[in-house]
Amino acid sequence: MNAVTAQARETTAEPEAADGLPEGVPVVESPTQVSPRDARQLSRRFFDRLAVLEEGTREHQYVRNTLIEMNLSLVRYAASRFRGRGDSMEDIVQVGTIGLIKAIDRFELSREVEFTSFAVPYIVGEIKRFFRDTSWAVHVPRRLQEARVELARATDELQTRLGRMPTTRELSQLMSLSEEEVIEARKAANCYTSASLDAALVADSGTDGESVLADFIGVEEPALALVEDFHSLAPLIAELGPRERRILHLRFVEERTQAEIGQELGISQMHVSRLISRLVSRLRTGLLGSELA
Repeated sequence: MNAVTAQARETTAEPEAADGLPEGVPVVESPTQVSPRDARQLSRRFFDRLAVLEEGTREHQYVRNTLIEMNLSLVRYAASRFRGRGDSMEDIVQVGTIGLIKAIDRFELSREVEFTSFAVPYIVGEIKRFFRDTSWAVHVPRRLQEARVELARATDELQTRLGRMPTTRELSQLMSLSEEEVIEARKAANCYTSASLDAALVADSGTDGESVLADFIGVEEPALALVEDFHSLAPLIAELGPRERRILHLRFVEERTQAEIGQELGISQMHVSRLISRLVSRLRTGLLGSELA
């Protein structure tokens, strides 16, 4: 290894048989301190041995772990491209390391490509997947997550080219999507971030005010009280026969008139009226009885 620098020579040595380590690879005492240039050369020797070692053995574990540590500089390089996304670099590096491990487990010297060229797409892909799956305030399908990124790029490109905000039709033409899909991507973009209802609002002077966002949005919903009633009614309605449930459905869900219900069931309107009154009275009695209990 004439090309290996002095730094690498100081941290490597041929293993001794007593150590129980694989032959043909150097002992790297500080793998994380090996320079990227030396790591590229050393990795070829380690991959050559990794291919013939039995998985699960101490020798295999040593070679694999050393490859991971020597190539962590690839992870740090890829992670630097995502600086400023709001997540700590430590978290991004940890996620990128998963991609590095996958690349090491799948790399073969017979591919005749540099390991760095093979590994970087795995590392970047893992980091992108992390942002795609965890950075959204509201989870949306991956198709829309990717469409949001494409929409942002297309908007910037057209805004620079046209000197104004592009229309939906112009965006759809550039993105090769329908206008409906562009609109859907815009709606999905609103799910990327969220604001706390308890966050203090900033006044015009730039100072935090005493009001919070929840003070200005939302109204009292009278129908919310019906949720508990619906929950209590469910078992009572389940006790009714199919014909009785059908009558209730036609009257209170489809909002049919009594005459229409009678015509469908083949009975008179008066008979429908008596049946509905009897059913409502039965349900009311059951509902009030459960509340008293």
